[in-house]
Amino acid sequence: MQPLKQLTWTLENTADQEHYLFSLRDLRGAMPEQNKSAFKSLIARAEKNGLLRRVCRGLYLYPKVEYPAGQLLYHAAARLRANEFNYLSLESVLSDAGIISQVPMNWITVMSSGRSNIFDCGSFGHIEFIHTKKSPAQLAPHLTYDPRYHLWRASVALALRDMKLTRRDLSLVDWEAAREPV
Repeated sequence: MQPLKQLTWTLENTADQEHYLFSLRDLRGAMPEQNKSAFKSLIARAEKNGLLRRVCRGLYLYPKVEYPAGQLLYHAAARLRANEFNYLSLESVLSDAGIISQVPMNWITVMSSGRSNIFDCGSFGHIEFIHTKKSPAQLAPHLTYDPRYHLWRASVALALRDMKLTRRDLSLVDWEAAREPV
């Protein structure tokens, strides 16, 4: 079977609404017989033919699957840093809770045990990872798991602490709303 047809068959038979993002490592596992340059060409052809759509460096979307609207950036963040401790915080959490007046459009903020970095996901938006030295055990009472996003989510109190610790702009915070019980 030709490599592009083999990749197409593999994606058609493995992708679903929960598994529609694929790392290069995932795709490489489906095509182990390809050498490095042939694999690189195959991915470029798959992208050109519309079989795959690049989300950000090293992460691809299989567009034939109907994925949950508005959740792609969150799922991408979980995939990009799957081996790190991550949780939604800062402006993303405070905006959802109505504590800051502006809603970040196509930009999510994630605290991570990995290094700080901003991933440009093209038309999908941006994922900002901010390094934290805190351990999961230290933060556990202030985190809840959000199954929609496949990420942990900070409480409002923790998100406000993270804002102060990371020296983010606090001018948009509605302190009256922050004092109300959530």
